[in-house]
Amino acid sequence: MKTTKSHPKLLLTGAAGGLGQALRERLKANCDVLRLSDRVAFGEAGHNEEIVLADLADADAVNTMVAGVDAIIHLGGVSVEGPFEPIMQANILGVYHLYEAARKHGVKRVVFASSNHVTGFYRQSETINADQPPRPDGFYGVSKAFGEDLSRFYFDRYGIETACVRIGSSFAEPRDRRMLASWLSFDDLHRLITACLTTPVLGHSIIFGMSDNAVTWWDNSKARHVGYVPQDSSDVFRDAVYARTAAPDLNDPAVQFQGGGFVKAGPFQ
Repeated sequence: MKTTKSHPKLLLTGAAGGLGQALRERLKANCDVLRLSDRVAFGEAGHNEEIVLADLADADAVNTMVAGVDAIIHLGGVSVEGPFEPIMQANILGVYHLYEAARKHGVKRVVFASSNHVTGFYRQSETINADQPPRPDGFYGVSKAFGEDLSRFYFDRYGIETACVRIGSSFAEPRDRRMLASWLSFDDLHRLITACLTTPVLGHSIIFGMSDNAVTWWDNSKARHVGYVPQDSSDVFRDAVYARTAAPDLNDPAVQFQGGGFVKAGPFQ
């Protein structure tokens, strides 16, 4: 997919995280100015960049962060399973603050980093699509399911279009056998975000964030209107992954369910 400058100014939240760092240079092709945000300082702004620090739990800071942008790629928040309170502050209260700021400032398109952990309690022997109900595998998955519902409300009530991208496992290469199904390359993630930013009518769309992997649990046929065509595949890593990993224990819940180790995390008290 050709990358076009679809918006004058884009906001990337969670810019200091792993995916934020992977996307920082790539997203400059999508805009004239890229505004970067995270909770704590992460360096100086580069060419055609702005940096606005904001804690997602701080409504005023989020309002300032969103002012003047044309679209949002929202990666910010807690990205792993853990105790409920920090997840609530960043991923539940924080996403509410983000959408309220978008409403107030007239931002009409958001790419929301949801997660495969929204559906983590489906089995690895199943193939699911976007019509099937959430089955979160922990507090983190619950928070992302909330974000999907909240973004649906802001679309239905205020017309803010959102792509809820249920990111699988986005790393330089798959780390284990589970990721042969869930892997999303950095370049395909950028292709997916580009498709979400440029499709004429996005609406409220749920899209599974995966590359063109031969083994897959997810059916993206409900999101063909977005125009995402992955070009990478975990298949080229299969032999290496098998060589360095043991055969799976089929009695292990992390092997039985799509959420992997998240289904076993906690309790945290």
